[in-house]
Amino acid sequence: MSSDTGSTPGTSPSGNPASRPRIFSGIQPSGVPTLGNYLGALRNWVRLQEGHECIFSIVDLHAITVWQEPERLRTQTLEMAASLLACGIDAERHILFHQSAVRAHAQLAWIFNCVARIGWLNRMTQFKDKAGKDREAASAGLYVYPNLMAADILAYHATRVPVGDDQRQHLELANDIAQKFNHDYGVDFFPLIEPIIEGPAARVMSLRDGTKKMSKSDPSDQSRINLTDPPDVIALKIRRAKTDPEPLPSEPGGLEGRPEARNLVGIYAALAEIPVAAVLAQYGGQGFAAFKEALAELLITHLGPIAAETRRILADPAALIALLQRGAERAAAIADPIVAEAERIVGFLPGRAGLPGRPG
Repeated sequence: MSSDTGSTPGTSPSGNPASRPRIFSGIQPSGVPTLGNYLGALRNWVRLQEGHECIFSIVDLHAITVWQEPERLRTQTLEMAASLLACGIDAERHILFHQSAVRAHAQLAWIFNCVARIGWLNRMTQFKDKAGKDREAASAGLYVYPNLMAADILAYHATRVPVGDDQRQHLELANDIAQKFNHDYGVDFFPLIEPIIEGPAARVMSLRDGTKKMSKSDPSDQSRINLTDPPDVIALKIRRAKTDPEPLPSEPGGLEGRPEARNLVGIYAALAEIPVAAVLAQYGGQGFAAFKEALAELLITHLGPIAAETRRILADPAALIALLQRGAERAAAIADPIVAEAERIVGFLPGRAGLPGRPG
């Protein structure tokens, strides 16, 4: 991997003038991703590498907005990094790093804490959902989480961000912050961000409840497929997946009101990259037994190489840490000058001599 640190705003990770849109994508270090993470985001990230300049971050600063056991956080960060590489993230052509290693994120987030308005944050539905009924016990970090997300993106002058519908509101806030900064200081410095919204087919639901998203937070491991699950575990989870007593319909309309059937068919269609109608044309009218066997086989074939590569990468943690550190150096080479200029704009004096500082 290149360790070039001479990039400046408007240049690519390799130091060449940027000719492609810059994407920033972040994912929390929750350990090995699930099938839902893969189909909902990671596979799309891999494809976005063609035609874009991509900066991928494992956002450990976001993770500690709720309590994390320190050693587990370190382990899960490495597991997520290995999984991203195994899925096809190219850390040579693009950038992969852990967020806390680039101080520009926290520096710009503080400026944005002072730009964003309390009323804006009060409207963020995700805080209400995550804080629950006991909002007074939530961390201040969780409350200002969207400001850090804005800093993640704008520290790189990224203009495109792949997000799910649940993050759309945060991206709108990031644009509000950028516009207010530009207006308040009379500059045209931070660009507007264009969301790349994931399609509805990317939503993967729990294997135990078709009305809930597949999630690592579900206490039952039977509710999800992990990308490193062995073949026998995948087959067992699919056989045990909740269904209903009716046979599969022959048309997509027949999946209405049948969330578990719709979920399993959707997973098959997404993995095989064929329309739901094509899946039902093959399996419609049959019971779930044969379909589940076919789905398990498809999952095992698709995920087996990812699991093997993840294990191979994790077998050498020192090399993986070094890769992330080189990625952080390349990320900082882009972000530090941008954030230094933002600090100059707000009126800060230059930084310490010998360190990346604000232009005088």
